[in-house]
Amino acid sequence: MASFPDCVNENDLDKAKFIGELLVPVAPFDQKSGREAWTVAFAPNGSYFAWSQGHRIVRLIPWNKCLKSFSLSAGEEGTNPTSPRHLSRQNSDGGVTIPLADEPREHTIDCGDIVWGLAFGSSVPEKQSRCVNIEWHRFKFGQDQLLLATGLNNGRIKIWDVYSGKLLLNLMDHTDVVRDLTFAPDGSLMLVSASRDKTLRVWDLKDDGNMVKVLRGHQNWVHCSSFSPDSSILCSVGAGKAVFIWNMDKFTLIRKLEGHHNDVVSCEFSPDGALLATASYDTRVIVWDHHKATILLELGHLFPPPSPIFAGGANDRWVRSVSFCPDGRHIASITDDRFVRFWSIEERAPQAIASLSNGLCCAFSAEGSVLAAGTRDGSVHFWEAPRSIASLQHMCRMALRRVLTTQQVEALAIPTPLQDYLTYRVI
Repeated sequence: MASFPDCVNENDLDKAKFIGELLVPVAPFDQKSGREAWTVAFAPNGSYFAWSQGHRIVRLIPWNKCLKSFSLSAGEEGTNPTSPRHLSRQNSDGGVTIPLADEPREHTIDCGDIVWGLAFGSSVPEKQSRCVNIEWHRFKFGQDQLLLATGLNNGRIKIWDVYSGKLLLNLMDHTDVVRDLTFAPDGSLMLVSASRDKTLRVWDLKDDGNMVKVLRGHQNWVHCSSFSPDSSILCSVGAGKAVFIWNMDKFTLIRKLEGHHNDVVSCEFSPDGALLATASYDTRVIVWDHHKATILLELGHLFPPPSPIFAGGANDRWVRSVSFCPDGRHIASITDDRFVRFWSIEERAPQAIASLSNGLCCAFSAEGSVLAAGTRDGSVHFWEAPRSIASLQHMCRMALRRVLTTQQVEALAIPTPLQDYLTYRVI
């Protein structure tokens, strides 16, 4: 068994450029808490980076500060080969850095229990709460509001103000681990939580965190959920082979996507909402047309491809996480074979790779130039994402697919080759 097909020589693949890492404190912590970095996240406006560094702790760091630290370390490396290229967090349990006025502040947040899920949410004041009959609210969210939601081992969800580091809300309704969190991208502060209690719960933070709906349908743990860019559709995946697609205007199940042979653990929509990427323990990432419930692309991580029986077990190539680049053309995946892979949707072989032991999660920065990956030891590693100039055709396709479904494209009176291109049947 190999990590790459016979036609691909691992030594010929481009190596992604490593730019830095964030390390956990060396001071001892409560051993009852895990040290895994289960989630990493970038703020939608690119201002902050957050990760669960284990031991109940979440770190909030201004993203520009990270980049400057990595650049400085890289410069020091040029003059001193022994200089480490990382930003050490050895003083994060007690050290205080005094920022300049108006400079984003760095925060260390003790959430009180193991942190499994993280999500940033930003407010748009004009976006009204769905509970329109309620005139009084405890919180008034302004134009510059940025929140961080944390999902905990005890089933609670805590909402924090990113700029001050203060706790705003404590949401309690799940009966098991909150594995994942996702905010609606439309600025409504609608939050969806995925839990091991087999449910997804929808919360309206503009209505003081009241729970709007419970989405039931999963027969086992729910691992991950993701909103489409227009916030109208939600994808959820879990300890089962099916991918669930939900209508978030009516809170109803639209369809299930069948094709994986093992638990599905990660999902994310493309920036135009036309594609959906899902990662599974069956060694594959599948790129779907979720409107038509069809598979457009399979990205394998084990060759020759395993039989469904072998893929459905412990195959040493479990795909842990998948992330869509904001350019709509690249995908990153984290796998148990100690590789980070950067894929192009135009190819079936990785465009670039990087070495990573015990990787658990990944996310692209807001502008898509950097990939962050969390590991079992609580550290985070960063690489430059592959860079290429998108064609005008691709940019036009993305602009069109942001407003048209596959069925609407197929109804257009256009030539078949153009229709195939717009629907991603021809990448």
